[in-house]
Amino acid sequence: MQALVERFDIPVSVDTWNPIVLLESAKVGAVLGNDISGFANRQYLEVAADHNIGVVATHIRLAPRVPDLNPIYEDLVVDVRNFLVERAKWAIESGVDPRSVIIDAGLDLGKTAVQSLELLRKSTLLTQLGYPVLLSASNKDFLGSHLDLDLSERRAASISAALIAFNGGARIFRVHDVKGHRRALDMMAELSSRVPTHLNPGSHVEESR
Repeated sequence: MQALVERFDIPVSVDTWNPIVLLESAKVGAVLGNDISGFANRQYLEVAADHNIGVVATHIRLAPRVPDLNPIYEDLVVDVRNFLVERAKWAIESGVDPRSVIIDAGLDLGKTAVQSLELLRKSTLLTQLGYPVLLSASNKDFLGSHLDLDLSERRAASISAALIAFNGGARIFRVHDVKGHRRALDMMAELSSRVPTHLNPGSHVEESR
């Protein structure tokens, strides 16, 4: 982590649900913690607040690395939205800057392929919550399941998913093919900026840069 911070003049995030790992990462310059457990350990938020770093609240039904073979929801989108609102509130109440709270629907985490696709389609319903939305769909299983694609064949599907989420208001993307996604998203931002605002509200090129 320290080597990355020293080498690159860009913000560095850490993917962990362990508050100790978050603490040590913050000490050497990490500015964002991505916790796919949904802040199962509330000490995580205390560390983030103490070190003035941002957090990603991710929806998950059970826990990381725990198989969730039959995920059932009363109302998928409502349940995910309510979970994320609650977790964002936890972060803010713990002292995390509200401007540094990001939300993620957690595609493939406690969701079937159909459920993940439904959440992707309805990205707008998450962006309406007022927090930056992170999409982590790159190479995910739900893409392979729908299109019968092996892991090595999911590049185009991953970019397509990012474009769908962008149109829904997502502006942060966790990807494997950085160059391919960036080119596609830059083009989408450019095209969106040329559409009259009454047809495409809220789309601005600068938001994707």
